[in-house]
Order: sequence, then C-alpha cells, then structure tokens
Amino acid sequence: MILTTLADWLTHLESLHPKTIALGLERVAQVKQRLNLDPDFPIIIVGGTNGKGSVCAMLEAILHAAGYKVGCYTSPHLLDYNERVRIAKQQASDAELCASFEQIEQVRGDIALTYFEFGTLAAMQCFIAHKIDLAILEVGLGGRLDAVNVFDADVSVVTSVDIDHVDYLGDTREKIAFEKAGIFRQGRVAICADSDVPQALRKHAEDVGADLWCIGSEFGFQLPSPAGGRGAGGEGGSDDVHVINVGQSLSLALSLQREREQLLGQWNFYSKVSSRSALPFPALRGAFQLSNASAVLAALEALKDTIPVSMEAVRRGLSEVELTGRFQFIPGQPQLILDVAHNPHAARSLANNLSHLPPAKTYAVFAMLKDKDMVGVVAALGEQVDVWLVAGIDAARGATAQELASVLINAQLHSEVVVCSSIENALDEASKRAGENDRIAAFGSFYTVAEVMRIRHVRSA
Repeated sequence: MILTTLADWLTHLESLHPKTIALGLERVAQVKQRLNLDPDFPIIIVGGTNGKGSVCAMLEAILHAAGYKVGCYTSPHLLDYNERVRIAKQQASDAELCASFEQIEQVRGDIALTYFEFGTLAAMQCFIAHKIDLAILEVGLGGRLDAVNVFDADVSVVTSVDIDHVDYLGDTREKIAFEKAGIFRQGRVAICADSDVPQALRKHAEDVGADLWCIGSEFGFQLPSPAGGRGAGGEGGSDDVHVINVGQSLSLALSLQREREQLLGQWNFYSKVSSRSALPFPALRGAFQLSNASAVLAALEALKDTIPVSMEAVRRGLSEVELTGRFQFIPGQPQLILDVAHNPHAARSLANNLSHLPPAKTYAVFAMLKDKDMVGVVAALGEQVDVWLVAGIDAARGATAQELASVLINAQLHSEVVVCSSIENALDEASKRAGENDRIAAFGSFYTVAEVMRIRHVRSA
C-alpha cells in the first residue's frame, strides 16, 4: 500500500486497530523502544476532566514568549489534524507527519496501534527531530493507561476531576482520580488544580513518592477583595490593600461581571517556592481560568532551575494566549459563542459563564456524542437556554437529533425544542430566529464546534 498524503495516512491509521479506544501501554511502549524515542528535554504532561486545553495553551504561550522552542501535543483537533502537533507555535507540516507515520509503520511489525497511539509517537518523533527545549503532552483519556504516559513527566498536572468516560475510567470521582494520577512520577512535582482533591489522588501521589502540590495550599492565586474587606473572612474599612486568597475555582469566588471589572486590573500567584505579583488576567474567557493559570505557573515554578521564565514572559503569554472553541466569541450580530463543553462539569462552567453575560435570549445549537452524559449536560444548561436547536452528529458515536430531543423533553424544561436535519440547518435556524441583541451558543462536542467553524469560516488559533 502506497500512502502519499496525510489524508491517506489518517484513513489508514483509523483501520489499524479494531477499537477506537484501547487503553494500555504495552503496545505503544514496544514501538517506542523500536524507534529509540528517548527525549532529552523536560516533559510536562497535562491531564484532567476539563481545563487541559487551556493549561496547555497557556504553558505554550508563556514558554514561547520566554524564547524556548516548545513542542505541544494536544487532542482532539477541530479542523486539521496538524493542530495536534505544534513546534514553536507552528503546526507540523503534512510532509513531516507523513514521514513520521512512515517510520512508525516500518518498525511496528504486527503491533496494532490505535490512531491516538500512532499520533503520540509521531508527535514525539517530530519534537526530537526539531530539537525542542521542552514538550507539553496532553492526555487523551484518563492518564495511567494513556499513550502519552509512556513518556516520563518532569512535572504532571491534573486540572480537574469529574465524571466522564465512565466506561473506561470508572463511575466515581475516586476511581477516575486514580486513573488521572497515573501520570505522577517518583520525586517529581505533581500538581492538582481541583479544589476538592480526591483521596485516591493524594494516596497515589504518596504511594509513588510524588511531590503533590494542591491549589489552595501549596499554590494558588490572590485577587482584590470585591468589597474592600480583609481577605476571605475579614472586616472592611481599612485603607490597606486587601486580597482574597482563592483555592477553589474562580467561578465559585468571583462572578464574570467582577472578572470584567478586573480585566484591566491584576492578580497575584503564590506557591511554596515563590510568588509572582501584578499579573494580567489570562486572555482566555471564563470564570475558572485563574485556577488553570495558577496550575500553569506552579508547573513553571517546579521547572525553574532548568527552564527559567521571566515575569515579562509570563505577562506576555497570559495576555496573548489563544484557544479555539473554549467560550470563544465570534464577532457579529447576533453574538455567536463556541464552546466544546461535552460533559456535565464543562457544561456547568459554560452555564455559569452564560449566566453572567448581559441579559439576552439564548439559542443553543446543540449536538453531542451518544456515549456522553447527555442528561447531565442538559440539566446543567437548562436554565440558560431559551430555544434548543438540536442536530445529529454524522459519526459512529454521534447521537441523533431525535435522541437529543427526547432527553430535552424528558427533562421538562421550560424552553422550546426544535429538531433540525443538520448542524448547519440548526445554525441557519438560530440565525433566522435570533435578534441582533440575542446570542447563539454552539456546544456539546468538538464535532459541533468544528462544523460551525467550517460553516462560518472560522480558523483555529
């Protein structure tokens, strides 16, 4: 078989393994050894239920601003596979991805790698070939048995722990936390940005001898008191500078209105090692981004002896970071918001963000995968949506419009449900119905956001 284009290769990779997801490190470790993939640069592995993409994007932006050649491997992509593999903030070319795939194909023998395993090895090949200074690897699913975990992390980050992928990771936070903590390494810093740290994560860190840093204790952030009071529980009335020490998600401590008021203001980061003051708010929208940014700075603190980063680079990276499809506003009227929220945890964050926007009628362009918690997502967003325009996803795991409509009807929401023939039809219908001061929110899946981006000719960041 002669494979000459990236599209040919991707089609081939999809056919190699009988399962789309097949967790385990034995296969990928064997091929890694045959390829002699032994990186000599530091590696940050980022896992978690939600927030992984934001943390990877901020790390990449700050380290790039500091002058380092950074390799960043993320998933899934929205429009082009090349989005997954970036070197110095540039997407890998078709030619070099094809060359890496070819090398892997030559050595794998009868080992049936999954699409993600193949891609992980190819990304590391590209990083080594480009002689990068540091790699950022985003976990695809879980952590312990995910392909990126075949490489040893110098710093591990778990952004959040919530219910998702129950068929693979378990049906409780404790079971899921154990899987996510599998990226921790002996003697290395392990960071948790979830304010409610599962006991299983703490125990695994202790069992493997990792140095666990948790938000609110070993690191965190501070911001001005909304009422000029003395921190989290003090009295008001002084001329001193007052701060709130925040360990939980910003969505629990600060409304988006307050965040907008602070955009030209500053926040402070602290850790067990040192602190950074007078930082700009991250350019990424969302009331939870200071928790993610704090995890990023904690990771940089852990690596500061080998990868020092200046305050100027931190400020520039936070100010310039971009990430497509995460509470992303598309210019125009009516306002269009893109969010890949596809599980209840992410849906709750989206609902919180929507609730603090100026009052307006919200039209949802909604499509999901059927193996996701459709009921939980609908429950989280039910109060924020006035009209649901539901569509099916044309993929093996895609839910039909009728299935989504049934979930919405059973939820007994006080909102209209419109069944549409496609995501494009749903977007057209929303655009016709919405007034210029209303808003359209497209969410539920990477597939949903990607399709809307194609229709509206929105490019990835």
